[in-house]
Amino acid sequence: MASEAGRRPGLGPAPRPARRGFRGRRPSSEDDGGRGGATYAALDLGTNNCRLLIARPTREGFRVVDAFSRIVRLGEGVGASGRLSDAAIERTMAALVVCRAKMRNRGVTRARLVATEACRAAQNAGEFCARVAEQLGMELEIIDRRTEAELAATGCAPLIDPRADGVMLFDIGGGSSELVRLNRPRFAPFGPPLPQIRDWISLPHGVVTLAERHGGIDVSRAIYERMVAEVSATLASFARAHAGDGLNGIHMLGTSGTVTTIAGVHLNLRRYDRDRVDGCWMTADDISAVVERLLGMSYQDRVASPCIGVERADLVLAGCAILEAIRRAFPCRRLRVADRGLREGMLVQMMRDDGVWDADGSAVSLS
Repeated sequence: MASEAGRRPGLGPAPRPARRGFRGRRPSSEDDGGRGGATYAALDLGTNNCRLLIARPTREGFRVVDAFSRIVRLGEGVGASGRLSDAAIERTMAALVVCRAKMRNRGVTRARLVATEACRAAQNAGEFCARVAEQLGMELEIIDRRTEAELAATGCAPLIDPRADGVMLFDIGGGSSELVRLNRPRFAPFGPPLPQIRDWISLPHGVVTLAERHGGIDVSRAIYERMVAEVSATLASFARAHAGDGLNGIHMLGTSGTVTTIAGVHLNLRRYDRDRVDGCWMTADDISAVVERLLGMSYQDRVASPCIGVERADLVLAGCAILEAIRRAFPCRRLRVADRGLREGMLVQMMRDDGVWDADGSAVSLS
């Protein structure tokens, strides 16, 4: 999907003239420019995707005014070579040019631009970030895994069932996957709820890295089970640590292309529809049925599926294997699907730091 602007609802950078690039500044009174207040941008540059969200605050959260998403596969081959390839860098630079234009056109007054696992792992990530800063005026922040988990929790907190005792949140990425054990969120008078993180883990498995090791085009059940076993081994200690939590009162909350794809297939969508996917519920049996359906498809069948397509056809079963390992470790009966995550978390944190939802103007921090 080249762009995801359109009907996307809210939650509930190169130099502009006379200023330097987008560097996470706080907005000032001069920044409004007659555009109706501060405008925030959040960019998430992952192993597989480059995604941008631009929004303005509202009483309960924020209103999205522009968005962009493109699969760039920045981390392609990093597991084998240890470096970002020239082709991947060029694809990513082209996507960042689009993001820069959108931020300029929307009059962005504060931005946060983060890079995740591909840049954490690549030997030449510093050179890449320097090029982005020099040529585009955009300063990328390579965040650690804990920050990535916190941002995902912040962005997804509005989808936690308030009646649940807690949540097991997972974010299946291109190069790594994060699991976050959450207690009930804390609700504030204004703005989104604040997540209460109990524990977290980052797994060194993502859809790109797993598919590169095991293959993503012709995936037999034996290959699939080997992927599940590999992920399960790294998840075992975290599962043991939470074996006594009890699962009756908690639900899973999934944010990733994998889980939104599974939801789209489950809903038999003729084309991906975020309004129907974000926030939908699936049972354990629903998920199992979709995974069995995907395992029975050929690569060409997956390419032809409107919710998968050529860009995800070689990655979706690796994502399903990661999800299966998580499900076997934490067999919750319900999963809520989130088409939101890091970008929404960044927007909420920036707005909260600026005191947007705090009556006395002081910042409200994540507890």
